[in-house]
Amino acid sequence: MPFIDYNSRKKIKIWDGIYGAIAHSEKSTFCHFNIDNGTDLPEHSHMHEQWCHVLEGELEFTIDRDVKILTSGMSAYIPSWAPHSARALTACKVIDCFTPVREDFKKLEEEAEMI
Repeated sequence: MPFIDYNSRKKIKIWDGIYGAIAHSEKSTFCHFNIDNGTDLPEHSHMHEQWCHVLEGELEFTIDRDVKILTSGMSAYIPSWAPHSARALTACKVIDCFTPVREDFKKLEEEAEMI
């Protein structure tokens, strides 16, 4: 699996307003997500280290009470267990990378219908 075409992969709903294609290696989960304008991702935390890179749009990101508006070319690094939330100020396209693998996303892929 050295090459992935996210354009041909099944698109799955992660949360209301967040959907896209996902791939997993032995140690990481890599995602191409679309986020609908106005989508709120409530504060949460997880064991995974996460990178969120904005390709298009404006995403207000909060990490441990530190707020920043991310635009194209900007990334957020979320350490393991750090509380974080996000709000799409416009429609967004992002790349998220998680380490270790998101087993919950694997389960979502197995259960999801293609959208």
